[in-house]
Amino acid sequence: MGRMPEFETRCLSSLVKVFPDEELKDKTFNHASALLNETYSFQVAYRKNGDSPKKIKVRMEGALQNVATIRSVGLVPSEFPCYLDHDDYVLRTTPGLYPDPLYPLDHNEVPVPKNQWRSVWVTVNLNEKIQAGLQQIKLVFETAAGEQIGEETFELEIIPASLPEQRLICTQWFHADCLATHYDVDVFSEEHWNLIEQYVQTATVHGMNMLLTPLFTPPLDTDVGQERPTVQLVEVEKTGAKYQFNFDKLTRWIDLCLNNGIKYVEFSHLFTQWGAEHAPKIMANENGKLKKIFGWETDASGREYKDFLSQLFPELIAYIKHHKLEEQVYFHVSDEPNINNLESYKKASELIHDYLSDFPVIDALSDYQFYGQGLVKNPIPANDHMEPFLENKVPNLWTYYCCAQYKKVSNRFFNFPSARNRISGIQLYKYNIAGFLHWGYNFWYSRLSRKKINPFQNTDADGGFPSGDSFLVYPGEDGPIESIRMEVFYDALQDLRALQLLEKLTGRDRVLEIIEEQIPITFTDYPHGSEWLLTMREKINQKISEVN
Repeated sequence: MGRMPEFETRCLSSLVKVFPDEELKDKTFNHASALLNETYSFQVAYRKNGDSPKKIKVRMEGALQNVATIRSVGLVPSEFPCYLDHDDYVLRTTPGLYPDPLYPLDHNEVPVPKNQWRSVWVTVNLNEKIQAGLQQIKLVFETAAGEQIGEETFELEIIPASLPEQRLICTQWFHADCLATHYDVDVFSEEHWNLIEQYVQTATVHGMNMLLTPLFTPPLDTDVGQERPTVQLVEVEKTGAKYQFNFDKLTRWIDLCLNNGIKYVEFSHLFTQWGAEHAPKIMANENGKLKKIFGWETDASGREYKDFLSQLFPELIAYIKHHKLEEQVYFHVSDEPNINNLESYKKASELIHDYLSDFPVIDALSDYQFYGQGLVKNPIPANDHMEPFLENKVPNLWTYYCCAQYKKVSNRFFNFPSARNRISGIQLYKYNIAGFLHWGYNFWYSRLSRKKINPFQNTDADGGFPSGDSFLVYPGEDGPIESIRMEVFYDALQDLRALQLLEKLTGRDRVLEIIEEQIPITFTDYPHGSEWLLTMREKINQKISEVN
């Protein structure tokens, strides 16, 4: 038996999760193609054995090094990786350390614990000025003294066709209060605005083009009777039964969004979650004092809240029209009502319908009756409840998933294979899905917002949801730390755009024929594993190359 080398490396796809406590099973993956205007990612795994150097540096060589970055794949704990009745399409079910955050390198150094596989994540941003053809990306590992101890070369064929602009509307809910809480800054202070902009920029680079906008503090994931920090953009002045509204903060928010790549503004919910029975927390200045005027104690269908909305909506709609935002704003009634909430949701929906009939009203809900009875114009069913909506050919259909979607369907938990995250792109294409929603871009609280958490130590909302459900970004000292799951979901969105490009070139029937060559794709049935996905994307790229 040969002696184990002191330093080992292996090129891998972006769909591999490298665990420190298991042998690397995945084969070498060192050749692929990509389109112009695409972000392409791959990994290089490495392991030091025996008495290798304590510090190792990595550098890149090749024509693409100016448009590429190297990050270190970090490990974070998961105490709650999955529910007990999980399905079999998982990597593991045990608590432990999982690869997820992508840390920028400090002085090009990578961590090198003995006898553990680790990896670096390489991201190549292929702008339209890049020369098409075969390009080599070489990663060189060296000791602190400059002695080379390992290298890997990845070949990327750049196809001379540009990935088209994203058509899918994509929102992952942005929690402005979590930023203020974690970084310990005052809400809407200059420090807070700077953080908001940093996190919005990271979101848009990864395919988010709609942003949850807190007209009032969003009534989401809040314990009954409790409240989240106030992040209200609409300032309210109350004089007796009359209200005056100031939209200056809202203007600053929307300008920030539009200047950083957000195209759609998603106004926060006007009624409480899981039933629409109460008003959100709303603060107002009354007799020179800021006080709470609505909240859990407010009956959603009571006269006071109706009067408030009857004064708010005409002014808000006039504001939208003045700023020419009619095609860019969306409203919510209440998040995730179930069939037992039909009556209260109906009252809330009817209350706002007269005012908002010209605007899309979207809500995550999975019982078809809400749409069937005309209570919501744009339903967003979960990806495991799509059938009745598809059968009834609901136009402009969206979908979402959260912690409850863990059997058969795609999702992004730590313990899921990355292929189960990325398959979404092909499913969204197959069903002509118009929008995708997720509730957790940066939810750094425990379940029901009972306390703040440290996301680097607590990845499951304090035991509330399986790790990976409640956030995609980590709060780094200098701004957002991205995650494997975020990059892989963006790959899914890029797959969708590539399929749409091929459809434009060859027709939809031909594209469906290619992706369904083995089995028909549905939200619950699809080929498992990374090899199928990687091969499929190569097929799509080569077809684009042939017919472009």
